[in-house]
Amino acid sequence: MKSAAQVWVVDDDRSIRWVLEKALQKASLETRSFTNGNALLDALSFGKPDAILTDIRMPGMDGIELLKNIQAGYPELPVIIMTAHSDLESAVSAFHGGAFEYLPKPFDVDEAVDLVQRAC
Repeated sequence: MKSAAQVWVVDDDRSIRWVLEKALQKASLETRSFTNGNALLDALSFGKPDAILTDIRMPGMDGIELLKNIQAGYPELPVIIMTAHSDLESAVSAFHGGAFEYLPKPFDVDEAVDLVQRAC
């Protein structure tokens, strides 16, 4: 029997992390949350998830820089970029950086879960 897919969520907003964790867990996906990109990169040296959801605008390392770091070491790992600042430039940067998909905030939670399931 295949184990549940694991999804890592990176967002500096605790409420976004909480909502996504609960929705993904309800869909039988395992979750792990991070407040910043550096913590996620550290965790990647010990194992990797089936997909990553990351905010684009965070203190320190932003989501585009995190995506570049992930793509350098794990090009097959699907990364979904989220942002409350939905603009064309961010979307283009995300796709050029190898993002699996771009998810503008606010998003429908069910659509976010469906997107993550496709990525896994």
